[in-house]
Amino acid sequence: MKKSAKHREFIKKAEKISFDEEHRRKIRFNISKYDQSVEKGQGELYKNIELARQRSGQIKYRVINELDKYLIEFENNFLRNGGKIIWAMDAEEALKEIMKIVKKHDVSSVVKSKSMTTEELELNPFLEKNSVEVTETDLGEFIVQQAGQRPYHIVTPAMHMSKEDVAALYNKKFETPADMPPEELTIYTRKLLRKKFMNADLGITGANFLIADTGSIALTENEGNGMLTMSFPKVHIAIAGIEKIIPRLEDLDLYWPLLSTHGTGQLMTVYNSIISGPRKENEKDGPEEMYLILLDNGRTNLLAQERQRQALSCIRCGACLNACPVYKNIGGHTYNTTYTGPIGSVIEPFLEDFKTYKHLSFASSLCGKCTTVCPVKIPLHELLLVNRDYAVRNGATSFLEKQGMKMATKALGSRTMMDMAKGKTKYTFAKMFGSKAWGPRREFPHIAEKSFSQQWKERNQE
Repeated sequence: MKKSAKHREFIKKAEKISFDEEHRRKIRFNISKYDQSVEKGQGELYKNIELARQRSGQIKYRVINELDKYLIEFENNFLRNGGKIIWAMDAEEALKEIMKIVKKHDVSSVVKSKSMTTEELELNPFLEKNSVEVTETDLGEFIVQQAGQRPYHIVTPAMHMSKEDVAALYNKKFETPADMPPEELTIYTRKLLRKKFMNADLGITGANFLIADTGSIALTENEGNGMLTMSFPKVHIAIAGIEKIIPRLEDLDLYWPLLSTHGTGQLMTVYNSIISGPRKENEKDGPEEMYLILLDNGRTNLLAQERQRQALSCIRCGACLNACPVYKNIGGHTYNTTYTGPIGSVIEPFLEDFKTYKHLSFASSLCGKCTTVCPVKIPLHELLLVNRDYAVRNGATSFLEKQGMKMATKALGSRTMMDMAKGKTKYTFAKMFGSKAWGPRREFPHIAEKSFSQQWKERNQE
C-alpha cells in the first residue's frame, strides 16, 4: 500500500504506544470499569435489547436515506422557534461564520461544553488565535485542554490519564498540592469554572440529537456544564453534523437510554436537555440569541457511498472503542483524527481525505466485536472491508503490491505450482517478500516440507 505521511506517523505512534505497559494498564483498567457498568446497566434496563437496537438502527438508517426531507422539516421548525440556522459546507466556512457572530456580539470569552464536532473544526485554537478566551467546561475536556492535548476518547476525553497524572497536571498548571485527591480536584475545577460561566459572552455546545418534528436540539451530559453553558451567556451557538437528525420527540425514549447504557452503563445520563431556540418572553434564563450551525464537512461524501453511509447512523456512544482490541493497544491519540476506533476508521477517510487516511480501515483485526456492541447495529467490521475494497479500486495500492498480489493469486490458485517447491524454498521465498509486512516483533511462520495435498495423497496410499 502507498503510505501517506499520516500512515507513516500512525505506524510510528502505534509501535511506540502499543509497547508502553503503563499506558495499556491505564486504558484496560478504565475500560474494564465501563465494561462492568455497561453489562449491569443493559441487564437492568432491557428485557430485549436486540429489539431496541434493531428499532434504533432502522429509524436512523431511514433518516440517513431521506436526510434532505428531515433536514428541511427540522429547519422550518427551528426557525419557527426563533433560532437562526447556518449551513456550513466545511470547517473553514463554519469558522468564518462563528467569527462573524463573535465580532457582532463583541465576544472576548467563551465557555464550551463537550462537543466532538467542534474538535473537527479545531475551534479552540482558532478562537485563541483571534484573541478570544475559550474554556472547556466538561471535566475531562478541561483536563486535556490544560494538558494541551486532543480528546483521547469520544465519551471520556482523559481516559488515558490516571488520578495521579491529573493531580500532577494541576500541580503544574495551578500549583495545587501534588497529591490532591480526585474529589478536591473536582471541587477546585468547579469553583474555577463557575467564574468562567458568570463572565462568558458566548456559550458553545454540540447536539446529541436534532429533533425534526419540534425543531429542537437534545443535549445529554453528566455534569450540568452544558446547561450552564447555554443558559448563562447571552448568546448560544450549537454545532451539529447534519446526520444527527431523529424524526420525532418520542424517539428520545429509545435513543437516550441506548446512548447511556452503551456508553457508560448508566440507565440514564444525569442531565438531559431539550432546547427549542432562544429564551422566550416569559422565561427567566437562557440566551437572547441562539444559532445552530449545521455542518457537512465531508458527510455528504460518506452519504454518497451506498454501503458506508450506514455509518452516519452513529450516535457517538463510544461502545465500539471500548470493545476494540486495536484501540485498547494503540490508544486514541495514535489515530490522529477526531473520531477514533472502529467508527473513526470507517468515517474519517471520507470526512478528511481518503488517500491520506485510507490506512485506518486496514488497522483492524476484523474480530467483529464493534458490530456486536453497536446500539444502532452498524456492521462496522463489514464496512471496514468495504473501505478496503474502495481503497484498492481507487488506486491506493502501489505497483509492487499489485504485481505481488497477481503473482500470489497465480501461485496460490495452482496446485502444480504449490507442490512444485519444497517447504524450505517456499519459506525462503515467502520470508524474502513478506517479512517486512509481517513485522519485526513476530516470528515468521514456518512452512511444512510437504503441502497438504502431498501429505493427503501419501496418507491415502498408506
